Amino acid sequence: MASLPLLNPYFPNNLLAWHGQTPVTSREFLSDVASLTQVLPEKGYAINLCEDRYWLLVGLAAALSRGQTTVLPQSRAPLAVEEIHQQFPACYCLTDLFNSTGPFPSFSIPQIPRQSFASPRIPMIPETLIGLIAFTSGTTGQPRPCPKTWQSLVTIAKQTAISLSLHKQTHISIVATVPPQHMYGLETSIMLPLQHGWAFHSVSPFFPEDVRTALDTVPSPRILVTTPFHLRACVADQTNLPELECIISATAPLSLALAKQAEKVFKTKVLEIYGFVEAGTLATRRPTKEETWQLLEGNCIESCGHRHLLHGPHLPQPVCFPDEITPMDPQKFILGRRHADCIKIAGHRISLTELNTHLQQIEGVEDGTFLMPEQELGNHVTRLMAFVVTQKKTPAEIVEDLRKKINPVFLPRPLYVISHLPRNGTGKLPREALLKLAEEQNHTSGSGSQGHRINS
Repeated sequence: MASLPLLNPYFPNNLLAWHGQTPVTSREFLSDVASLTQVLPEKGYAINLCEDRYWLLVGLAAALSRGQTTVLPQSRAPLAVEEIHQQFPACYCLTDLFNSTGPFPSFSIPQIPRQSFASPRIPMIPETLIGLIAFTSGTTGQPRPCPKTWQSLVTIAKQTAISLSLHKQTHISIVATVPPQHMYGLETSIMLPLQHGWAFHSVSPFFPEDVRTALDTVPSPRILVTTPFHLRACVADQTNLPELECIISATAPLSLALAKQAEKVFKTKVLEIYGFVEAGTLATRRPTKEETWQLLEGNCIESCGHRHLLHGPHLPQPVCFPDEITPMDPQKFILGRRHADCIKIAGHRISLTELNTHLQQIEGVEDGTFLMPEQELGNHVTRLMAFVVTQKKTPAEIVEDLRKKINPVFLPRPLYVISHLPRNGTGKLPREALLKLAEEQNHTSGSGSQGHRINS
């Protein structure tokens, strides 16, 4: 069975990570992996709940070394972990906390005695091993498990670096606002360093000042891996970031206006990645220079009527695009709206992404989103609702601004002004969280509180 190394290239004294303020070499990392590998049980699955990027990688690498599959839940909530346990009963848990995680075997990686090896072994991982199981984000429904082979993870890491013209860089420092449990975060902040001899920071900074601090910790050339949500916050804050090789954005559409602002403010280029969990990263572009997306090397598009399939060397079978695309040739396409994102009211169609873009571009709106509630039995017309974070606008003013941009049938009824949106670590808004928020706001409004509800 063919195998691929965990680290490639391997230079023992090269920096692999900044664990807080502490630099970690490749040799020290492999020693930590070997120390953990010795104590892991003989089970098929490791549920990795580590928040710290370095400990998560140590756990992932140790499980790979034992031929085990790592499960990366979207949530570390006890109920969510228990649901994962029911799906994968032959499992144990890895954490960077010091308390137990439940009624099944649990290992706190920082508490494992750390040994030092002069020449630690570089694990060779079978190409066909299901190295991890990631989950879809849940923005359009319940999260779904997506298995990934080690070969597919390595292939995407190599193709992505080529597509972004970074493959000839021998020293890069990556700071990521995206948690490594997300495929985009794992592919860019863990797999790229492993397969190119680069280094990463262990934290996932959230606030603009924390992003600046993390970037100041690592040497140049630096890459910031982020999302439109985090990037918008840094631009609005006019954060004084250190020199950047580039900024990479994904997880949601990046508006041309924001890309231009970011390039001007931070004096660097903004690159965008397109992908979805089932396929991983599959295309890149620089939005200020081009509208079209370029597929990674070896990938191609097959059109079957209104459906478009992705073929790739890392995919066991073709995968259907979840978004509308317009192929320009077998390797290039223009991105449209997501199929599950399209809504229809009174014979008119629009995407939630387009509505959210209009809402978030209103001056004075800090954050905002539309929600299409669940269809109620006997209700023939489902009304859109919206949630807005603002300190400068009234609900009526926001609705009037929207009225100038969108068809009146899509105006939110009601619109709530709230303190913050329930975004997850990638800046996304799981539908379940939005439905819960809607229920809470409706209850508050229905209990006699006028709140910030407006029927437009």
